[in-house]
Amino acid sequence: MKHHLVHRLRVEHTQLEAAIVEENRRPAPDEARLRGLKFRKLSVKDQLWAAELGLLLVPAR
Repeated sequence: MKHHLVHRLRVEHTQLEAAIVEENRRPAPDEARLRGLKFRKLSVKDQLWAAELGLLLVPAR
């Protein structure tokens, strides 16, 4: 089960990175959207780190 969570988090992290790159390519990137994407990416990274160590963190909302 842990490996499913780790896989899901890795996929989400990759998707968020792609969304950040895409937003930055726009002529006028939406700074609020970028902040939200970056915050979510950091949250996912923390959850991924914890999942890989076998810990359980409550996701930030």
